[in-house]
Amino acid sequence: MAAGVLLAAGLLTGVPQASAAGLGQVTGFGTNPGNLAMYSYVPAGLPTGRPLVVALHGCTQTATDYYDDSGWAQLADRWGFATVFPQTNSSNNPLSCFSWFDSGKDTRGKGEALSVKQMVDKAVALYGSDPSRVYVTGLSAGAGMAADLLADYPDVFAGGSIASGLPAQCATTQAAASGCQNSSRNLTPAQWGDKVRASYPGYTGPWPRVAIWHGSSDGTVAPVNATELRDQWTDVWGIGQSASATRSLPGNTTLSVYDDGAGRPAVQLYTVSGMGHGLPVSPGSGTANCGKSGAYFLNTICSSYYTGLFWGLDGGDGSTATPSPSSSPSASPSPSASPSAPPSPSASPSAPPPGCWTDNNYNQVAAGRAHQSGGYAYANGSNQNMGLWNLFVTHTLKQTSAGYFVIADSGCGA
Repeated sequence: MAAGVLLAAGLLTGVPQASAAGLGQVTGFGTNPGNLAMYSYVPAGLPTGRPLVVALHGCTQTATDYYDDSGWAQLADRWGFATVFPQTNSSNNPLSCFSWFDSGKDTRGKGEALSVKQMVDKAVALYGSDPSRVYVTGLSAGAGMAADLLADYPDVFAGGSIASGLPAQCATTQAAASGCQNSSRNLTPAQWGDKVRASYPGYTGPWPRVAIWHGSSDGTVAPVNATELRDQWTDVWGIGQSASATRSLPGNTTLSVYDDGAGRPAVQLYTVSGMGHGLPVSPGSGTANCGKSGAYFLNTICSSYYTGLFWGLDGGDGSTATPSPSSSPSASPSPSASPSAPPSPSASPSAPPPGCWTDNNYNQVAAGRAHQSGGYAYANGSNQNMGLWNLFVTHTLKQTSAGYFVIADSGCGA
């Protein structure tokens, strides 16, 4: 991210035959000023009048990655809703990141934001989705764009979910992106709220309900962004920044609920203790399990499941704090500390069990065993300097405890 980092199935003209064909591309959805591709997954036999979820991938990812690993396709089958997976490309951004920091691309009626709006219109027409139940979610740069879309189109999106992301309109130029990513902007809740209100001047309708997910050990998008998102959306809703309730959830997750004043959650903040940069998932067959773990899909808790409950996709109204049903056991619940890795809003994967890895510094960072700062790589936990962050310097890292790695070039004996 940091300007350089977060910047960082044939064509179907009708409804993809979901369960049989999986993810399908849809063309002819509008003028597409943002030069995006539209992919969708619709459960077979889905009736009209069902919700629609738009899911935005992170840098260096594709729509297929997000479809495969985020859990949204599983939930679409279980609860019955259509999904759209927008995809950007390297001609838009070298790292295939959504342009959350560019006011020419992420504002109402312009660029990528308008392309996504046109996808929503196309999906509603194709699948008969309920236009009052359209939601948007995303990871990292995709989450930054999701936040912008909620501000740009509160008349389109009933709710949003922002995972390891940034406040709406935090940056309006590429040069300002790294400041948003790495540190507090020192704005008041009202100043953050004003950024949303200025995105669609004169709007007087209802505001989206917003879920915020962030790991406490995120080294790619500073955790303060979650606090700023909380400040932004509670101010937009006209409610205070003190939680009306808190709950403990699986995966070392703390849920803070901010009611709308009528007993219904308007904003929910999920803080995952010890998690690095990525989307929380929880593979398994239990009620609360979904997704697949991998690079930037961190095995902790299924964020898509809890977000879906918050939005009422399960048939509820989301009026109560999300329950915590039993989950089936799933592997490696402890994610590694997050890298400030190559422009990937889907950075660090779950920490592997204690072991040794020999690889170049670039790949060590991408795998979540190290992080980069100022062009140098540092081992997560020990913070040992590994030299230049590139493909040509190689080290062996040994994990001595969850998220703690040391240089072990002389060998990995006990």
